[in-house]
Amino acid sequence: MFRLIGILLLIATALPASARMVTDSAGRVVEIPDRVETVFAAGPPASILVYIVQPDALTGWPRALREEELPYIAAPYRGLPETGRLTGRGGEANLERVLEIAPDLIIDFGSVTDTYVDLADRVQAQTGIPYLLIDGRFDNTAAALRLVGDVLGVPDRGEELAAHVEGTFSRLDALLEEVPADARPRVYLARGPDGLETGLAGSINTEIIERAGGINVADPGPGADVRRGIVQASPEQVIIADPGIVLTWDRSFYRRVWSDPLWQGISAVRAKRVYLSPTAPFGWIDRPPSLNRVMGLIWLAGLFYPDRWDGDLRAETREFYRLYYHVDLGEDDLEVLLEWAQGDAP
Repeated sequence: MFRLIGILLLIATALPASARMVTDSAGRVVEIPDRVETVFAAGPPASILVYIVQPDALTGWPRALREEELPYIAAPYRGLPETGRLTGRGGEANLERVLEIAPDLIIDFGSVTDTYVDLADRVQAQTGIPYLLIDGRFDNTAAALRLVGDVLGVPDRGEELAAHVEGTFSRLDALLEEVPADARPRVYLARGPDGLETGLAGSINTEIIERAGGINVADPGPGADVRRGIVQASPEQVIIADPGIVLTWDRSFYRRVWSDPLWQGISAVRAKRVYLSPTAPFGWIDRPPSLNRVMGLIWLAGLFYPDRWDGDLRAETREFYRLYYHVDLGEDDLEVLLEWAQGDAP
């Protein structure tokens, strides 16, 4: 307790002489240092956002990077310490840990509901460290990049990334204008080793499917009074839905789906349209729902509309990883990443 009080007093005496006011995505007006040099990411989505925009500001990863993820992160940032997380499932960072790191700013990227507003206000009041909430919805991506670029003192970087996102969205929107609803692919997201965990249409976990022009078959309908999140599907529900495309990031499921009797009658399996999402350094569909999904959007556009989407996946992957993740992919790392992302069942 006395140690925590001592840290608080140290923070208080080190407050910056100059500051500015910023309005975050929740409408909170927050006083931040005029120059932000260090950021504590409240969760994995925020850590990706900060790393992409200004990696030197990131104080650590909520979860230490795994060995297979390291080649896809720039070398100076691979060994950043594990900090834990303040938000989401499994949140284990405590305030003493945050105060030990003593960042200039805390950033959370994702939901801006009352629950997260309350958490931000409480942490800010208890630590004296400014805390910004940034809306993580797909449609807010460009605005988030511009806001964070400005906050971190790299507005040109924020603008460059925002322009790339807007260009990707525009390419996709132009394509989808010519595709009627009944011509769009029916898609199922298979999570877990048995593939029966999925995300409902409208949830942050599957909005990438809908944004790429797919129809999520796990849709209870617009009038259904259900939580739009992760659910458990029954084998019968999957069989009745009969998706034409199945997406997964679970390698165990991907290997077994081709011989599992449950899945043999599904159109996607018969047509060999089951695809394994890359996950390094972060998932292309989800896990977590952050800027990593922009690469997933490019990938899905090519899967859903191979005759309409004008792009080369290998070239666009290299460009994305250079622009967003600060790495130039070698041929071997690219091969590992895309091993089953374009089909070719094992």
